[in-house]
Amino acid sequence: MTDPYKVLGVSQSASQDEIKSAYRKLAKKYHPDLNQDNAEVAKKFQEVSAAYDLLGDPAKRKRYDRGEIDPEGRERRGRGSFWSKGWKSRSGYQGGGSGSTRGNTFNFDDDFDGDAGGGADPIEEILKQWRASQGGAAGSGAGPGANTGARSSPRRTSQDLRYRLKVPFVEAVAGIKKRVTLSDGKVVNLTIPPGTEEGTVLRLKGQGKPAHGALPAGDAYLELNVEPHASFTRDGNDILLDLPITLQEAILGASVTVPTVHGPVSLKIPKGSNGGKRMRLRGKGVPAKGGGDDGDQYVTLRLVLPEKPDAEFTQFIEKWGATHAYNPRKHLG
Repeated sequence: MTDPYKVLGVSQSASQDEIKSAYRKLAKKYHPDLNQDNAEVAKKFQEVSAAYDLLGDPAKRKRYDRGEIDPEGRERRGRGSFWSKGWKSRSGYQGGGSGSTRGNTFNFDDDFDGDAGGGADPIEEILKQWRASQGGAAGSGAGPGANTGARSSPRRTSQDLRYRLKVPFVEAVAGIKKRVTLSDGKVVNLTIPPGTEEGTVLRLKGQGKPAHGALPAGDAYLELNVEPHASFTRDGNDILLDLPITLQEAILGASVTVPTVHGPVSLKIPKGSNGGKRMRLRGKGVPAKGGGDDGDQYVTLRLVLPEKPDAEFTQFIEKWGATHAYNPRKHLG
């Protein structure tokens, strides 16, 4: 993917609201449901979604702006990492680069979450190597082979794991049970409760790294990232939807099918409905927690004229308008 800012058509100084607005416009324009059997448009939709996945998350956006991750969200090795910049101890050791005064180097991943190498604390492993290069414990005066166990940090015997899981908007709102494969290949049954919000963390007890000895295994924590939807927007426990309608439906009234997060429903449009009219579908929003009332879905009517009005239609409007003039903007003063 190219620069995500260019994909969304925004500047690097754009606000999060501007980025979200740009994504929503492009997602509607390139949505596969509106452009069936068009591979180029489908590819464009994927690029737009990937760009928003990066820039729509403030933390990811900051990391991208600092050059720590590439446009695909992958780590750039040797950039932005605390260890890649090196650290300096009181004894003068400089690690993580060619400027090391002792000539010792340590190889480990730029990003780690917890134990490395069979449950060992990676920081403790580095300190052990450093102590060995100094001939004993740092600052203790001990010689080679001295017992430094009393001064070292205890090894961790179990380890929690943390994951991020993308959840489609509708699944997060309505709730779902699904099987998820973790990075270690383990498959777990996961229940995403109705009304799940961005950043919700689920705990999977005992699904972390195994412990040593008799201690229990660590837990797995899943942070849920709710993907934006091309049509729906969440406002608290309510769902908002813009519904395009024809001129005939607005003037004559009609019964139309409206999508909701719970499935399609029928909506009756009254005769003479104006664009911008807001209608409520009671109980079709976010399921309530703790036995309260479910949220509602609010549908805003958007009048859409034919893409190419023909001569007959244009002549009719000209003739009708000549004898039926009115000013819809008079309330503006």
